[in-house]
Amino acid sequence: MAQHIVVIGAGYAGMTTALRVDRRHRVTIVSAEDHFTQRIRLHELAAGRPSVTVPLAELTRGTGITTVTARVTGLDLDGKRVRTHDGREIGYDTLVYALGSRTDTDVPGVRRHAYTAERAVELRKRLGDDGAGDLVVVGGGLTGVELATELAEAYPAWRVALVTGGDPAPGLSEKGRAHLAGVLGRLGVRVHAHTQVAGVDEGRVRTDAADIPADVVVWAASFCVPSLAAESGLAVDERGRVLVDDTLRSTSHPEVYAVGDAAAVEVPGVGTLRMSCATGMPIGAHAADAINARAWGRTPRPFRFRYVIQCVSLGRRDGLIQLVRADDTPGDRIVTGRAAAWVKELICRFTVASLRLERRRPGSYMWLKSRHTAAIPAPAAHRQP
Repeated sequence: MAQHIVVIGAGYAGMTTALRVDRRHRVTIVSAEDHFTQRIRLHELAAGRPSVTVPLAELTRGTGITTVTARVTGLDLDGKRVRTHDGREIGYDTLVYALGSRTDTDVPGVRRHAYTAERAVELRKRLGDDGAGDLVVVGGGLTGVELATELAEAYPAWRVALVTGGDPAPGLSEKGRAHLAGVLGRLGVRVHAHTQVAGVDEGRVRTDAADIPADVVVWAASFCVPSLAAESGLAVDERGRVLVDDTLRSTSHPEVYAVGDAAAVEVPGVGTLRMSCATGMPIGAHAADAINARAWGRTPRPFRFRYVIQCVSLGRRDGLIQLVRADDTPGDRIVTGRAAAWVKELICRFTVASLRLERRRPGSYMWLKSRHTAAIPAPAAHRQP
């Protein structure tokens, strides 16, 4: 039976779902922006790349999908309605919750004194206008590493430091971490490892070791999800991510699917999936397949997924491709240098190309799947106050 499917959020997962569902459905995308942002290129935008966005009108052309540019402010789950900041209410038969994640800025002083990847355009202007100074990147995950290396290469006059609570990119293999250390050294990035940040003030980062001088601070320490799911009454985990079954359907509201970073997705033999484009697009694609199956009276298959590689750009001329096992633990093999940078660039292009292909041929996107198919028990619900 044809439905009205409303997708809130137009990131990697939400766009994949919207473009893949059967065109016999009526589909509406509600997005705070009128464009799709390539989040995996935001560090490039900060370093001078002209644009990392694609208009939603271009991605949905010829599909019949309606796009509404508005910020979602509330969900009436009983009445099956989405409320927006401008007073609109949009009814749905099936809701796809795809509001993604953002950089967590709850540490004292971060909102006032630090930039995030989401503010890449402002950061680029700041670094370009002032010739030199101390630039501190906080966060040793892959996002922080990419920002530190990209900015150090693009703005050599700036003295770049990387502050991390552990080792930089701890999920890499010993070989991978050794290559990263060499690149950081070559680019002159000073690493403050095993250093806990207490707050950010004007001109400094406060840590448990000592204050670090900082004319500019870039915050990339962790990610969080919007509180809307919990506030609306959806069952969520301790991080506020929507609890879903093995078809990506909410465990508390079966007319709601959650995809991407906003969903707590667990795969047997793999574990809880991390927030990333690499997981978001397969999750979004499978949710569309499950919606289609149920709409036409079929039983959807459980979601299967396996990790293959981790891709890290280390400036424009270097990179690191870490081969990983199905559960994302690192293997021994890595690819580095220009070859790795080339592979990372191809993957970035592939994401947008995949969306464009879904626009023309729904169902075309494919991903590697795990061998485990047993259903997982639904986790206990947690609701934020």
